[in-house]
Amino acid sequence: MKERLANLHVHTRYSDGSFTPEEAVRHAKEKGLAAIAITDHDSINGLEEALRTGEEIGIEVIPGVEISAERENKEIHMLGYYIDYKDSTLLEFLRGIREDRKKRVYKMVEALNQHGLSINAGDVLEYAGDVSISRLHIAQYMEAKGLVSSWREAFKKYIGDTKPCYVSSFTYTPKEVIEAIKNAGGIAVIAHPGFDGLDKIIPQLVEDGIEGIEAFHTEHNAETSRRYEEYAKEHNLLITGGSDCHGTLKGKVLMGTTTVTYSYVEALKRHVQYS
Repeated sequence: MKERLANLHVHTRYSDGSFTPEEAVRHAKEKGLAAIAITDHDSINGLEEALRTGEEIGIEVIPGVEISAERENKEIHMLGYYIDYKDSTLLEFLRGIREDRKKRVYKMVEALNQHGLSINAGDVLEYAGDVSISRLHIAQYMEAKGLVSSWREAFKKYIGDTKPCYVSSFTYTPKEVIEAIKNAGGIAVIAHPGFDGLDKIIPQLVEDGIEGIEAFHTEHNAETSRRYEEYAKEHNLLITGGSDCHGTLKGKVLMGTTTVTYSYVEALKRHVQYS
């Protein structure tokens, strides 16, 4: 019998992906996946469409979200699984973060202008559309206007975490984000710690109440994934993984490239049931 696989990190056009929620779910079906988690940045707007499509075509859709926190001027992303996406407190929490994201665009564009790049914040917002706007949208706009050769160059030269035009504007600590996810009935998991260089922060996140680690990720090599697996087991944390698919917005479509077996989904379900 063929092993059932899941991708627990997928974005749609409601944050920084190119797929509609329906397209994301149908693409998962084409890749032979049994389950996916829709985890848009600071937004749950695509969940109902994704859940409806999943029921229609036989793909299990896990309601999720990826929420941005900040510690010591560093962005930290938390994945929330099995959230109550209709919870009014969570919805207001996310709305505030999305407003912070818009304000950050203006600050970052101002910094880019000071570094000799002609760019208008209103144009960036119009280019992105009605989404939870991220640095990826700014980077892609810069690429589209010929200001950089690629979106990756925009991050490497200007808007990456330690680069001259980076602006940090998220107002919530990791602990506050963890509590927001848990209060909405969800499971809080640290996203792509290897990609973000968060190893030194993980022990503090455990103290803050983190419940899992995204050990498997497109930007983690086998050794990194194994290290996070071992850490999770030592500290009784859940393990998740996914491709962090953004549709075509990062070039290659990553759906199905990094997966976990369905047993990891079952572990999440047990945690929700007994917590």
